[in-house]
Amino acid sequence: MVEPLRWQIGTITDIQPQTDRVSSFTIGLPDWRPHRPGQHYDVRLTAEDGYQTQRSYSIASAADHVPEVELGIERIADGEVSPYFHDVLVTGDKVELRGPIGGYFVWEPGMGGPLLLVGGGSGVVPLMAMLRSRQAAGDATPAALLYSSRTIGDIIYRDELARLAAEPNGPVVAQTLTREQPPDWDGYARRIDAQMLTEVVGNIGGMHASPLAYICGPTLLVENAAAALTDLGLAPMRVRTERFGPSS
Repeated sequence: MVEPLRWQIGTITDIQPQTDRVSSFTIGLPDWRPHRPGQHYDVRLTAEDGYQTQRSYSIASAADHVPEVELGIERIADGEVSPYFHDVLVTGDKVELRGPIGGYFVWEPGMGGPLLLVGGGSGVVPLMAMLRSRQAAGDATPAALLYSSRTIGDIIYRDELARLAAEPNGPVVAQTLTREQPPDWDGYARRIDAQMLTEVVGNIGGMHASPLAYICGPTLLVENAAAALTDLGLAPMRVRTERFGPSS
């Protein structure tokens, strides 16, 4: 079995736009190995002159997605790696990557709950891996996702999240739009705050149920949500965070 940090060459097998800035890239791996939901892969690009650059991207696929891995990648205008994925790569192209990596920000069926997921922007990607793995395993752990986006067009996995929420024992999915809301919007319309968290957690037993919380997104969102949860009485050891990207 390949070591987690060994570089390998994968093949792009599918590209699915999720929003104007985010796409899902499915990559076939010659040395595939199971991942834990919440882990990531490093991707490395090498120029003709030998210059190399690399970035880390969260895994969106369920843990049993054999023998491929799906990465959710947001196009960063001044980035060195993401524009190459969005503007250059097509199905059949090769990419160099290594993983899966990470052992702290992970949840998988059997770890218990209730499960509270809080995401902002592309921070929903590793949380999606958790929800997909929960569904694939038929896990009945009570789960809720609170997801913050700027506009309705920025919601990643919008249709799939609605399908998951409609499944028997599906997660509660609550959304907030911070910049612009359509006339028929029935979700929240502000940044994530303590009242919002209290209402969402109420769907999975409330704070007295001591949920496992995973928060991923821009630094300010992550810090505010984590602080609000601990202020509401959730033990810090029940809160795991991951920060990346400037957008929400």
